[in-house]
Amino acid sequence: MNKWPKSEEVLKTNEQWIPGGVVSLNRKSDPNICFTRGNGSRVWDIEGNEYIDYQAGFAATFLGHNDPDINEAVRQALSSDTVLMGAGPTNLEGRFAELFCKNVPTVESLQITSTGSEATYHAMRIARAVTGRDHVIIIQGGYNGWHNDVAGNVISSLADVGPRVSPGEYPFDAMSAGIPEVHKSLVHVINYNDLDSVRYILKRFPVACLIIEPILQNIGIVKPQPGYLEGLRKLADEAGFLLIFDEVKTGFRHAIGGYQSICGIQPDLSTFGKAVANGYPLGVIGGKKEYLDYFVHPDKAKRVLIAGTYNAFPLTTVAAIATLQKLTSPVHNVYEHVNTLGQMLEDGLNTIFSATGRPFHLARQGSAYCLYFMDHAPVDFHDIAEHHDFALDKTYRVKLIEKGIFNFPLPIKQGSISFAHSVQDIEETLERTEDVVSHLFKKTLSTQIA
Repeated sequence: MNKWPKSEEVLKTNEQWIPGGVVSLNRKSDPNICFTRGNGSRVWDIEGNEYIDYQAGFAATFLGHNDPDINEAVRQALSSDTVLMGAGPTNLEGRFAELFCKNVPTVESLQITSTGSEATYHAMRIARAVTGRDHVIIIQGGYNGWHNDVAGNVISSLADVGPRVSPGEYPFDAMSAGIPEVHKSLVHVINYNDLDSVRYILKRFPVACLIIEPILQNIGIVKPQPGYLEGLRKLADEAGFLLIFDEVKTGFRHAIGGYQSICGIQPDLSTFGKAVANGYPLGVIGGKKEYLDYFVHPDKAKRVLIAGTYNAFPLTTVAAIATLQKLTSPVHNVYEHVNTLGQMLEDGLNTIFSATGRPFHLARQGSAYCLYFMDHAPVDFHDIAEHHDFALDKTYRVKLIEKGIFNFPLPIKQGSISFAHSVQDIEETLERTEDVVSHLFKKTLSTQIA
């Protein structure tokens, strides 16, 4: 029985005009739910069901849905005759850039895009212009956008990428048709936490850049092992490629200076998005000025193009300024609040699942978390693919949704706590989770006995 019939009707209606019925196919899910309203930590679907939300627009709404301070800033902009001119500089983009650079010490200069994918695209193009090389390294299980260089190897099957190899690389498991084979030959896929495979590629190809999420947050929460990010920085300096940190997800969710301010590693270029404008569509590419200046290089042959009518769109830029101001405000103590809630959720889930006697690991970084049904912290994608119970993960997520706890119903997708969440939200989440787990594992045990 379909518990969301109105949502199904919306999808079927959309499919008449939109391929797949959804304008970003990453949003398609099972169960299919059409959400119509969000406020703070809660969302409501078209059926009228209420959920405590841990999806947060794929981690974008860090302050919560419809944050009143961000909404007020946008309302004021709307009432002040703000216009999109498409000509000349604006005060807003300058204010945002200054505020951003002052709060992210590794960013000396920046450019603004409309999406994170555009930002990673430009970062890799700069790296090729700077180095005069064409080959790039990406990480198995990382997600860096939709463009040709990176549209592959996120949640692949072992049948598609093969068993673990080290040192070595994996096949480019394309997420999309239409990527030329000659283009794929320039992209080298390796596992996270594997410096030997970086060395392997460097010996064989002229590498322009390595792009990496400093924590893999599209396959849950996979953290760098001691010395890994330091090793990448050293290899980049020795071999002359640019180290790019994709902080579109990790960025302002973990610290005002990005995860790089936590790990103490300075990349050459960084990309940001999502939480930087609390869900408004804005991306950032920033880093060392000598590299950003390739956008205005005096030599036309070395100059990198950046263009976009909606880059630094007034309303999104206002939202981003207001977001940064709130994140840095000592009155709100955003990071202290979400970290406290994150620890509370981690402690509660550990208690609940320890009682089951089943293998699990709760991975968390600040407000981001993922529950793995395996007995250790994952070190890379192959570790997850070989040891995680994907079927149980899917069942667990769907049962939580039925109880009014929403996270994306796809195994190993990150959960996200927002500033709008409260202690009561976490307590309710743990109560409902305990109810789901008690029934889920009782049923599993009964099946095993039978």
